Amino acid sequence: MIRLVVVDDHPALRRSLVGLLSMTDGLEVVGEAANGLDAIAQVQQLRPDVVLMDVTMPVLGGVEATRRLAAELPEVRVIGLSMHDPEHVGAAMRAAGAAAYVCKDAPPATLLGAIRGVGPAPAP
Repeated sequence: MIRLVVVDDHPALRRSLVGLLSMTDGLEVVGEAANGLDAIAQVQQLRPDVVLMDVTMPVLGGVEATRRLAAELPEVRVIGLSMHDPEHVGAAMRAAGAAAYVCKDAPPATLLGAIRGVGPAPAP
């Protein structure tokens, strides 16, 4: 079972992602957040395998939240999500420590493949 936290500042999109992931075998959504600061708190408390992290959010954006999580909890895999230029934004997320980047307009199978491809981390 892959445990996930979904982070997006748009409630309708976040709920849609949670709905899709909750209906998928082998995945369990354990938390949600609307900004990077809330995401860090959720991840510290819940210790998920994977975080789906929106890039552009208020309070603290996804790139900086990913950088902080990668430094503090490197075993947690982050997948960046955005509608922005996949090459530029994806590179920024990977430089911050994200394991993958998926455009929000990609087919659900692409997102599910990324989730299965990055988490959970192997046991030490």
